[in-house]
Amino acid sequence: MLRRLASLAAFAAALIVAAGSAAQPTGIALATYVGPDRLQKLVEGAKQEAALTIYTSAPVDDMKPLADAFEKKYGVKVTVWRSSSEKVLQRGLAEAKATRYDADVFETNGPEMEALVREKILTPVASPVIDELIPEARFLHRSWFGARLNIFAIAFNTKEVKKADLPKTYEGFLDPRWKGKLGVEAEDGDWFSGISAELGEKKAEQLFRDIVRRNGMSVRKGHTLLTNLVVSGEVPVALTTYNYKAEQLRRKGAPIDWYVIPPAIARANGVGVAAKAPHPHAALLWLEYELSVEGQNILYERDFIPTNRKVETNLNKFPLKFLDNRALLDDGSKWDKRYAEIFGERPTPK
Repeated sequence: MLRRLASLAAFAAALIVAAGSAAQPTGIALATYVGPDRLQKLVEGAKQEAALTIYTSAPVDDMKPLADAFEKKYGVKVTVWRSSSEKVLQRGLAEAKATRYDADVFETNGPEMEALVREKILTPVASPVIDELIPEARFLHRSWFGARLNIFAIAFNTKEVKKADLPKTYEGFLDPRWKGKLGVEAEDGDWFSGISAELGEKKAEQLFRDIVRRNGMSVRKGHTLLTNLVVSGEVPVALTTYNYKAEQLRRKGAPIDWYVIPPAIARANGVGVAAKAPHPHAALLWLEYELSVEGQNILYERDFIPTNRKVETNLNKFPLKFLDNRALLDDGSKWDKRYAEIFGERPTPK
């Protein structure tokens, strides 16, 4: 994934230039307006526009409660286009090249959001709500903001594995009791970059090569799929699930639980306003709403970890190591390659 991101970013500048100077984003005047009537202006304008289009990689059933609440509160019809984070970026770049601007809001993974910033597809925003966010959700360019945290967690099937038996360090997965029981998502080079920064690159590479050589590794595409395979018992222990999805399933009574080996690797997923948004008032109002206490509480109800400090949670009471999205964009090919070399698809030992 990160390697393809880097390739997309490398070609993006040429695509935008090819579109001509008329396609260069000019920003939205109200985006940086900080007057006391800012919110009033956004609400009035959004009601006149009456529509909003969001490109997101969030699951539809997770985005729907937020969209429904926004529609009910402001009378603005929300259209959600959902795909993978990579395809959200691809579509944003392709539409910029074609000088076609359908998206009002982009809502996806941090590295993809950074790629959109570099190509000036997002506009800088000033808003009082931004000051309520944790520092790791705010960036100097102010063109996107972390709306929720993706925390990489180890999920396990509670019928197949006893929590007391799970190791407290990654070295513990060298134990032969884990042979044929482990799995990872196919494109988690970003996770491995964080683990390598914590353990040291050489140590991390050798450790996970040894784990794979001794005990095998089931490699599956898609974090939701991987988490569901833990529930089914096909993959008893998954090292790279997203904690929110495992928590959602656990709360529904599925035989799954999760834990982290501190520090947990975390990445901010963000929201940003398109610089050429066809519904700029509604777009800015959405960003304001998603980052507000009201919007963040809706995300929390879906078991996401919110970034607004005014929202109390019980899901992030452990040390976190935040990934650097800009570094991931620049060095993605390195980590994708290394991850594939270590975890590349191979039969699970019987």
